[in-house]
Amino acid sequence: MSFKKKKYIVIKRAISKDLALFVYNYFLIKRQVARTLFDSKYISPFEKMFGVWTDKQVPNTYSSYGDIVAETLLLKTQPIMEKITKLKLNPSYSYTRAYKKGDILHRHKDRFSCEISTTMHLGGDPWEIYINPNHKAGGVYGPKFGVHDVQTYNPTTDKGVKVNLKPGDMLVYRGCELEHWREPFQGEKCVQVFLHYNNIKTPDTEKNIFDTRPHIGLPTDFKRKVSGV
Repeated sequence: MSFKKKKYIVIKRAISKDLALFVYNYFLIKRQVARTLFDSKYISPFEKMFGVWTDKQVPNTYSSYGDIVAETLLLKTQPIMEKITKLKLNPSYSYTRAYKKGDILHRHKDRFSCEISTTMHLGGDPWEIYINPNHKAGGVYGPKFGVHDVQTYNPTTDKGVKVNLKPGDMLVYRGCELEHWREPFQGEKCVQVFLHYNNIKTPDTEKNIFDTRPHIGLPTDFKRKVSGV
């Protein structure tokens, strides 16, 4: 069944295993560097370019918005995304997490910038992701550009579809429409990168390119002044 009908699809070996593991090790080193710089007070813990441990969705777990390597993957993966979805896309942003044992990714839907999304497994212990194929379940989240904090979504208790990924594999899905989550992580470490895009035919997409940053690779708080946001 096509992405158009299912609203999600798995792409095996979207990038090579060697490249995936290279990026995996890069983020483990970056996490170690960030921890040392913060703990030694060499830089402020509010400096986000090296990553943070303050993501409210997965507390006390390392994450990095707009990392330059991940943003390079965002562009590299775009032609694959367009081919499989049969949509012309604008890149939005990348987001990477290095998960630890016991982490949970609660049921959720995504904001406008994550309209067409993928989660790619880079390395570490396997950790399945669940997706609810019923796009009407739970309502919506951030349905319009500029209202990302407006939530009408209510988590369901649906069983969902379990998806297992190997390094270099990715799950492509409509992040604003399909509920997705992960159960408690039983492994030791797992690095996943999320790559987000907008359909160019969706209203207000042009205003939202690069998640309202002037170009890729910039931190989340480096935003353009966009009317209505």
